Amino acid sequence: MADQGCKEVKFKVGDHELQVVTGGSGKTLLVLHGELGFPGWLKWNQALAAKRSLCIPLHPGFGKSPMADWIMDMRDLAAFYSRFIREQKLTPVDVIGFSLGGWLAAEMAAANPSQFNKMVLVGATGLRPPTGEIADMFTVTARAYLNKNVVDTQGEEFRKLFGGEQTPEQFEAWEDARAETARIAWKPYMYTQSMPHLLENVVNLPTLIVWGKRDAIVPLAAGELYHKKIAGSKLVTFDCGHMPEVEKPDDFIREVTQFLG
Repeated sequence: MADQGCKEVKFKVGDHELQVVTGGSGKTLLVLHGELGFPGWLKWNQALAAKRSLCIPLHPGFGKSPMADWIMDMRDLAAFYSRFIREQKLTPVDVIGFSLGGWLAAEMAAANPSQFNKMVLVGATGLRPPTGEIADMFTVTARAYLNKNVVDTQGEEFRKLFGGEQTPEQFEAWEDARAETARIAWKPYMYTQSMPHLLENVVNLPTLIVWGKRDAIVPLAAGELYHKKIAGSKLVTFDCGHMPEVEKPDDFIREVTQFLG
């Protein structure tokens, strides 16, 4: 990642250490990664970093940031990040969340929408889909789950991230992430019953919802429900799976850049 002009910086949030990947320059964009951790610096990161300062925290318990034992669910994690952005004087900040990170952003917005300027949710978990089910990552290996995230495993960005033999470092990082995801997001799995009601508190927050039409992880029905529940939100779909930023990077960059301004 260093070759891409980004670096890792340590912050303190209360008594806890938080490792953060930073890169780019300009107005801050908070990036919240998904359930298998931060995958790496991709084409979309590089494109947005041309005009934005990307702040990508590595969630507590997901490898480089030590676990915070008091964080027992997603609402706790949302409170942790609300403190982080407040203490770093980032509020109100633009935010983009992917999968589990999208749920995290939605939790933060439901608690206090004024801490964000604009919000982008990409294949967000957090809502129980009206039809279909969220795929269970614990019934398969991390590699098999990753492959299910995309329609085409031979795409350029996906191969750049996950092509070739799995390294011991990758395996360890994925298993750390899976363990922490199980700890904070398993009962019920990857959603909360109250979220549809809490989202009605999200007002006057410009929100872009991005989804893959062939998402095999979180059904499009969940994206449509987010769109219904967040007043004034916009839903954009691409012909891809759960990772439009990986499978449709040019389209993704265009939509997100246009939305963030």
